Amino acid sequence: MINLKNADPNFKYEIIKQKGGEGLLKCFGCSDCAASCPVRYFDERYNPRKIIRLTLLGVKKEVLSSPFLWFCAHCHACTERCPQGIMVAELINAIKNYAVEQGYCPEGYKVQLDLLEKLGRLYEVEDFDLKKRQKLGLPPIDKTIPEVAKILEYTGIAKVVKK
Repeated sequence: MINLKNADPNFKYEIIKQKGGEGLLKCFGCSDCAASCPVRYFDERYNPRKIIRLTLLGVKKEVLSSPFLWFCAHCHACTERCPQGIMVAELINAIKNYAVEQGYCPEGYKVQLDLLEKLGRLYEVEDFDLKKRQKLGLPPIDKTIPEVAKILEYTGIAKVVKK
């Protein structure tokens, strides 16, 4: 049961201001997006229609803190089937971007960001890997890529995600 006692009626307008959130008010809840979603096929807990509906109702905290918000695979099957022409995948992305701005972000993303800042990639290149590359005649690579940390600092993404 949805508790609308603490609903924020401005939540939908905050999402509409986000890039990709423009089509939010066009949704009339037909469920074509959920019916065509391959992620929903494997995990019933992910439902783009429900995310959109809760956003329209203003159930801000429940939407932003939901781990299922992050399940979208961006296959765009939802967008292709939407009779209203809503760019559903972009709308879900707009909600995710807003969630990050508000301090909601899955822990796994924070771990990945830490690795990117530290190493410049998502996994550490060990001496074993370097020797194996050399034996295979592949060119050497650096263990870290410091330019990635500079890009992350320049864009400010690390500050936003870690707040």
